[in-house]
Amino acid sequence: MQLAVTAAKDGTLLSITVVPRGGKTSIAGVMADGTLRIKLGAPPVDNKANEALVRWMANQLDLSTTQISIKSGHTSRRKTLWIGLSPDECLRRISALIC
Repeated sequence: MQLAVTAAKDGTLLSITVVPRGGKTSIAGVMADGTLRIKLGAPPVDNKANEALVRWMANQLDLSTTQISIKSGHTSRRKTLWIGLSPDECLRRISALIC
């Protein structure tokens, strides 16, 4: 399944869907439209889930938290993340996590 990534200024945009209070934070797969599905252990209260998502993604992709930000969907389960990597490198690192 191909991930939904788009080249952006100085990085890549990645479409994700989060499942808050989904138990241990982990990748739950790739949806039919290429959206990455991520389970989060944090609740969707006081921005805790968003903060946990950015920290977890940064850790998994070996980046600093300043290299990842939520571009849209701050209050939604569907989000677009900006990741400070080229699209090819972003796909390579995320694919390694999925396999």
